[in-house]
Amino acid sequence: MKVAPTARQVRLVSTDQSRAAPGATPQLARIGVSLPGALLSQVDQMVAERGLPGRSQLIAELIRHEVAEVDRESGEAVRAGTITLIYRADSGRVRHALARVQSEFVKEVISSQHVFLEDDQSLEVLLVQGSGERLQQLCDRLRGVRAVQQLKLVTTTSLLPPLHAHGNAPSDEVDAAPRKATG
Repeated sequence: MKVAPTARQVRLVSTDQSRAAPGATPQLARIGVSLPGALLSQVDQMVAERGLPGRSQLIAELIRHEVAEVDRESGEAVRAGTITLIYRADSGRVRHALARVQSEFVKEVISSQHVFLEDDQSLEVLLVQGSGERLQQLCDRLRGVRAVQQLKLVTTTSLLPPLHAHGNAPSDEVDAAPRKATG
């Protein structure tokens, strides 16, 4: 007797098992997922709104976000990403408190962009890179600033290229540096 998969059961079927090495992860896999009708309608609406060719792209994106979330929470792996903050900017003390926290994480905060919103609110986006643990600490400290209303960290496993020469500059940069005229 064959049991139909429920919303909690997922079946993984490789579409190219004949070429895969034993124990290797297939490049493309097919899964079956059961969803309530209302949720499937919302998925289809999101696919249409985003102009995606099908559900697979949306579902893969959602899974990638969740995997990154789990990975970010677990450890020392370096991540790049953004932290988006919305806060009340009634006084300069709030921005000063946020700047003070950011200065404690100067190695992780690459840059920031700030804009004023209506009703004494501000939007700030930080470009960050660091270990998942360290980025989570930064978020926790920013959340501790009283006027912060919303905070969202989005990360990726892809990293930013080196931004600063730490230590010695590459030899061609040294050669191109202006030299004092001797006389």
